Amino acid sequence: MVNVPTGIWVDEQGMIVRPPEPAWPWVPRQPSEELIAQLPPLLAEMLREAQKLEVDPEPYLAALRDWVARGAESPFALSPEEVVARSTPRDAARARAAACFELGQYLYRNGAPDDAVRWFREAHELQPENWTYKRQAWTFADPFQGPSDSYDSDWLSEVRRVGPENYYPAVSL
Repeated sequence: MVNVPTGIWVDEQGMIVRPPEPAWPWVPRQPSEELIAQLPPLLAEMLREAQKLEVDPEPYLAALRDWVARGAESPFALSPEEVVARSTPRDAARARAAACFELGQYLYRNGAPDDAVRWFREAHELQPENWTYKRQAWTFADPFQGPSDSYDSDWLSEVRRVGPENYYPAVSL
């Protein structure tokens, strides 16, 4: 899982029939300009950028409803081979990124936040497309995921760098 919200479909036998993929249950509300004007400038910028993220929950929800109604007969329920083919392999760099992230989490939660930064930064370098790793570390440095001395990037600058249209990968139904 590299971002939220993410959905994984698991059938009654405990088998994964769709691997992790973006799973929006609804279209996010659009706050009024009046509300945005009341926010600190950085938060207002972040909210405006977040409004550019491409979110269309209807195709995913229709597929989910079809699977709930039809189970294994749904064309959206994948075979085990298709699940494996669509799953991101965990090569040595991704495995190390996961270990670094977990070590950073452990250190942060056990009172060593400064020591955690090094491990979060390494996780970011090893798996730069993993927004979960970045967002968690940024939140520890700044609750709004803004710029900090701990990291070379922040949520707003990263979204602008990759483009809001690339923040969530397309779901292949």
